[in-house]
Amino acid sequence: MIYKRIRDLREDCDLRQKDMADYLHCTQSCYSYYEAGLRDIPTEVLCKLADFHNTSVDYLLGRTDDPRPYPRQKR
Repeated sequence: MIYKRIRDLREDCDLRQKDMADYLHCTQSCYSYYEAGLRDIPTEVLCKLADFHNTSVDYLLGRTDDPRPYPRQKR
């Protein structure tokens, strides 16, 4: 589920894998492995992806179908 969601979100923004890889400071092949499910996505990368796409990590993980992000807590 996560792999399809991150690909769909990227494509909805008309971005290439290279664009996302640059944002995440990884190689295009590393990012393509994330989308293909060939490499586990580290927690910090999941958080960055959720922030970039303005959604929640739970949405990326398929734990909810609601793409809205959680409200930010005041620090």
